[in-house]
Amino acid sequence: MSTASANLIQHAGGRYRWAICALLFFVITINYVDRQVIGVLKPIIEDDLGWSEVDYGNIVTAFQASYGIGLLVVGRLLDKIGTRKGMAIAIGLWSLAACFHAAARTVLGFILARIALGIAESAAYPGSVKSVAEWFPRRERALGVGILNAGANVGVLLTPVVGIMVAGLWGWRAAFLVTGAMGFVLLAAWLWLFRQPRDHPKVTPQELAYIEQDGEDPAGKPLTWSEAIRQRQAWYFIAGKFFTDPVWYLFLFWLPDFLARTQGMELFPTGESGILATIGPALIVVYLLADIGSIAGGWFSSHLIKRGWSVNAARKTTLFTAALCALPLVSVASIDNVTVVVLLIGLGTAGHQAFSSNIFAMISDLYPRRAVATIAGMGGLAGSIGGILIAQATGWTLELTGSYVPIVIYAGLGYLIAFTIIHLLIPRMEPARLRTPGEPAI
Repeated sequence: MSTASANLIQHAGGRYRWAICALLFFVITINYVDRQVIGVLKPIIEDDLGWSEVDYGNIVTAFQASYGIGLLVVGRLLDKIGTRKGMAIAIGLWSLAACFHAAARTVLGFILARIALGIAESAAYPGSVKSVAEWFPRRERALGVGILNAGANVGVLLTPVVGIMVAGLWGWRAAFLVTGAMGFVLLAAWLWLFRQPRDHPKVTPQELAYIEQDGEDPAGKPLTWSEAIRQRQAWYFIAGKFFTDPVWYLFLFWLPDFLARTQGMELFPTGESGILATIGPALIVVYLLADIGSIAGGWFSSHLIKRGWSVNAARKTTLFTAALCALPLVSVASIDNVTVVVLLIGLGTAGHQAFSSNIFAMISDLYPRRAVATIAGMGGLAGSIGGILIAQATGWTLELTGSYVPIVIYAGLGYLIAFTIIHLLIPRMEPARLRTPGEPAI
């Protein structure tokens, strides 16, 4: 390609890809509102239905197990049927499952509702990351993933506001109905706005050239699980998610309880919703910092690549920096200062989101678009297995000792462990070899 052609692609007009990125941001936002509301309302529901810590741990485990199984299956399904149709089906199903929580009366009822929610919600991240690979050139993918990943934090921020307000007015069951209904609005927006770049009337020829500047993917058949499991490029993502996702799930489902137990927040207000009203502002601070980390982490590695750094150096530098941000989590259960604890947890969640944005972007550095959702699903399953282990470990640790100390020590160290394994597996980030047309499956 000539210098003039390269410059034309570099500065091509059209920004509709950022509208798609905004749509993906809202997909993740609503996805997280639906899954997180149970954690925010845990003290109220626990008091109403008499859950034990082990009961709640089992409910969380049910979601994680079904979510992980769903990820493995849905990833390949999305690579086969496409993102528009696959995501539309998933959004409709998870919104319906979220509403079903309002009808639950027993622990078993909640477990069944969480299983349905987990299977349906498993499409969100593989589908969103695949969409970024379809709509963005390599140099912008980490930033695109960082922005959509920030939707998780906004979802967690919205959940205390929406969930607490609705629960205060009409009870906790209504909170599940309202948050579930938000998904059906999202479904309408998805069907209206999303197409492939080549099929979208809003995409100019110049923007299409910019999106496709890395060239067409080589032709080939879908990646099989048996092929992927033999590739170290797949294992970097599997290992990265296994060691780091448990930390995110820990704070997603236990942060209100953690703040109540370690910082005494339940002592200040009175009334059924008082604990949540106090913890709410702390959650907002934590997840605002996580939002900053998600976007900053995606921007940082993209910025380094634009400045001439290799993709390997840019991604790994960002991952290591993010791991250092999470390290202070080892001490948060032993500090008796709510401001310091909230800021350190916020720094740790910022590190998580920066780490997550980059390992997701690395999938499309190592694999063509037709394999992205498959790899994302396999790693997501590993993350869910880690989430199951942390849910069980947390539930039993609290039941037996009442202390979060052993759990948060792992939370602080998990990212350095993951970074070390990732670097050992892919020291130079060489693309994975996939089958060519006519070549038999392994």
